[in-house]
Amino acid sequence: MSADLLIVNPGNANGIYQSLSNKFAAIEPPTWALLLAESVRSRGYSVEILDVNAERLDIPEATKRITSEKYKLICFVVYGQNVNAGTVSMSGATQLSKELKNIKYEVPISFIGSYIQALPKKAMEDEESIDFAFTNEGVYALWNVLNLPEINSRNLGDVKGIIYRDKGKIVMNPPEKIVPTERMDKDLPGYAWDLLPFKNKPLDMYRSPLWHSGYDESLRTPYAAIQTSLGCNFGCSFCMINIINRNDNEEIGIASNYKGMRFWSTEFNLKQFDILNSLGVSTIKIVDEMFLLYKKHYLPLCKGLAQKNYSDDLILWSYSRIDTVTNPEFLKIVRSAGIRWLCLGIESGDKNVRLEVSKGKFEDVDIYKVIEQVHKAGIDVMANYIVGLPGDTKDSMQKTMDLSIELMTAGWNMYAAMALPGSELYSRAISNGIELPKDYTGYSFHSVDTLPLPTDSLSPAEILKFRDEAFVSYHSNSKFIDLISSKFGNTAVESIKDMLTISLKRNILE
Repeated sequence: MSADLLIVNPGNANGIYQSLSNKFAAIEPPTWALLLAESVRSRGYSVEILDVNAERLDIPEATKRITSEKYKLICFVVYGQNVNAGTVSMSGATQLSKELKNIKYEVPISFIGSYIQALPKKAMEDEESIDFAFTNEGVYALWNVLNLPEINSRNLGDVKGIIYRDKGKIVMNPPEKIVPTERMDKDLPGYAWDLLPFKNKPLDMYRSPLWHSGYDESLRTPYAAIQTSLGCNFGCSFCMINIINRNDNEEIGIASNYKGMRFWSTEFNLKQFDILNSLGVSTIKIVDEMFLLYKKHYLPLCKGLAQKNYSDDLILWSYSRIDTVTNPEFLKIVRSAGIRWLCLGIESGDKNVRLEVSKGKFEDVDIYKVIEQVHKAGIDVMANYIVGLPGDTKDSMQKTMDLSIELMTAGWNMYAAMALPGSELYSRAISNGIELPKDYTGYSFHSVDTLPLPTDSLSPAEILKFRDEAFVSYHSNSKFIDLISSKFGNTAVESIKDMLTISLKRNILE
């Protein structure tokens, strides 16, 4: 036997990012796969990782690699670098698992991921190539499965936190607990970086988003992504991040029902940055959905990073809500830690739309002032906007676009609202009989078959057309080009112009 466990990070199905995948789309290390692998090793089990995505393996190549060895269990860890990626990545994952079943590979196949957590019964009904799946984050359940003398339906009945097949019947066991904050350092004790593929040096098969590197291709790799906390204390209706905290057996999980955050210690997190520095990695994403929320968490970490002899070399970015970065003194500390970008969820230029989707928890701040303060601290902004949210109209979408041009940030993203499995918007869409994507790839923001949600006054096609035209309009705006040229130079401008030569095909617009 080669190892007790093979963790598979699936490849993206053809066309998810269209031509953007060749050069511009990020290739992110599989953070949760790395955490699970290290957790399993800490319990004495042997583990390997096959990163199909990073190695750009096709189905035959991946199948050959897997079947050349013998494992006790194969686990597809199906997450990704965007909130929708857990669903989208199911396409590549199930293509590979079906092929393994077709050739009668006898090792049990399991899945962990946000789609399974959101829709466990539907996933098992639709995908016969999955022998069993984990219904929340899977840490303790995975330990318990690996501890079985033999993994089969006769032995799975007593394992909490899984859904499995027993003589053709789908059985969902009681939920397993998630790792509590006081056990995070011990039960999720780091990242198995050494199990990832590389060409010449660690993590050189991964690359950051173009903007993260200041539009400098040479700084995109090596690239890493780490968590300092898990979960979120808010319940935005368009988001499914908290589905990982699921603790019930409902057929449709709704992430906003499982709000909550857990934290690794400051000492633990600083050690992870030390490890990445020893591997020669300085371009790093902090994956936390709410990194800049609790001062007692992020300030000690930022101060600790600022004292490192490598802090000047760090190119970090993290997420934040627009209403949690209003203190200029804290922003100075954040910048001193090497955080050069903040990804801010501005979402909508219409206050009423913004408050609706954020459950009224979004403080009504002066967005212009906040952006100005972030810029004064020497931090660039990746501004995230969403069009097609409930209540959106043509006028409110245009208001969002106008706001983005007035703010004129060096990074800009706009997405069409999607009923992501695990989100409240998905549950509403099911209840209201709204058409949803027929395939996993339809949940991709960039795919040919993407299908956003309609609003009361807008069709999915109208919303998507607005978004795609807005992307080109913003990135070709003379004010934006001048900003990029002055901050990052002409090479950065040429990279953006090169990106704009790629036109996304959309079925609903043809």
